Amino acid sequence: MKKDFSVTAADTPSRGFLQVNVVNIENNFPIQNATVSITDSGEPDNTIEKITTNNSGQTEQVSLPAPPLDYSLQPGDQRPYSEYNLQISAPGFKTTRITGTEILPEATAIQPVRLEPETDPAPEENPIVIPDHTLYGSYPPKIAEPEIQPVGESGEIVLSRVVVPQTIVVHDGVPTDSTAKNYYVPYRDYIKNVASSEIYATWPQATITANVLAIMSFTLNRVYTEHYRNRGYDFTITSSTAFDHKWIYGRNIYESISLIVDEIFDNYLSRPEVRQPILTQYCDGRQVQCLHRGWMTQWGSCDLGEQGYSPIEIIRNFYGDNMYINTAEEISGIPASWPGYNLGPGSSGQKVRQVQEQLDAISTVYSAIPHITPDGIYGPATAESVKTFQSVFGLPQTGVIDFATWYKISHIYVAVSGIGELYG
Repeated sequence: MKKDFSVTAADTPSRGFLQVNVVNIENNFPIQNATVSITDSGEPDNTIEKITTNNSGQTEQVSLPAPPLDYSLQPGDQRPYSEYNLQISAPGFKTTRITGTEILPEATAIQPVRLEPETDPAPEENPIVIPDHTLYGSYPPKIAEPEIQPVGESGEIVLSRVVVPQTIVVHDGVPTDSTAKNYYVPYRDYIKNVASSEIYATWPQATITANVLAIMSFTLNRVYTEHYRNRGYDFTITSSTAFDHKWIYGRNIYESISLIVDEIFDNYLSRPEVRQPILTQYCDGRQVQCLHRGWMTQWGSCDLGEQGYSPIEIIRNFYGDNMYINTAEEISGIPASWPGYNLGPGSSGQKVRQVQEQLDAISTVYSAIPHITPDGIYGPATAESVKTFQSVFGLPQTGVIDFATWYKISHIYVAVSGIGELYG
């Protein structure tokens, strides 16, 4: 049962921001002129904002009341975010309702929406309900496991190296719940969802980075060891906090978390002479105390970040001095790997041509992005196309293709070209 501590403009000076991104569930194409109605969860019949999507399927950022910033920077009983209900409709599509979009002060929430084309007759849709954040609500504590897991051979995939998968198959329940649905989620989207569900986007950047590293290392351990498939299950990981991490179908993510994940999504945590990513476990340190040494406490990591600790210093404070950051040897599901250096004005060659071809294909779907001629020369037109792409997809608008931009272009290209199936 969700607790009701609604926040209104009358009793809070703080504000957060919301952007809604709407796509067609069948092909991931943006939906223009979708209408988004926003109501406060405490007054669901009173529409406070009504906005529409542009030709990239995105709304403008809306400023909304949120609780004081201090609530999310230190443990307490007050809910540190406000909740809003959304209704999203577009001609030819079923109306979708989302309950509980979480707005933190001074942070930008991004609410993804995937509309289904209308069928005749169209069945009534169940609303997406976003439950309490794990740092605020009550969830089962993690069942302790060894940080180095046994590796069996399932007969399907035997990994000899660490690979970032294209998709994570998430079982939305405990492992033994055969009625729970499996979702096929792009790896980076999974990490962003979990981090947005388990830490606050208002925390110091170093703290967010340290927690994202722990989430990614844990996830890649499940991938590398085929933990569940070796036990006869057909999924990668669960959404249960007792077994894995909290993943929430349809929840909003946060811009600050998304940017960090895009920058470091090929990283994980290692110990010397150990091939597999470390199963980095943690607890919140307030509602659930870590009963095992060598676990990170989330609130403790926030404190260290505020004291100026770097991400690796935070990691080593909890997991020990012999923990280090490693890089995956391969990223699955991409047309071409990042060249290892930035591409910008003056660059030329096959890598430039590849990314031009991908951008031009994306521009046929996201029409705000200018068409370019793939000629292998990084001129002003390419720089402008890149800058617009970065603007649409929430990256710093540099006009230069760095690691995060290269892989974001690959990710969107795969999504809109039908090369990879992003969701099941």
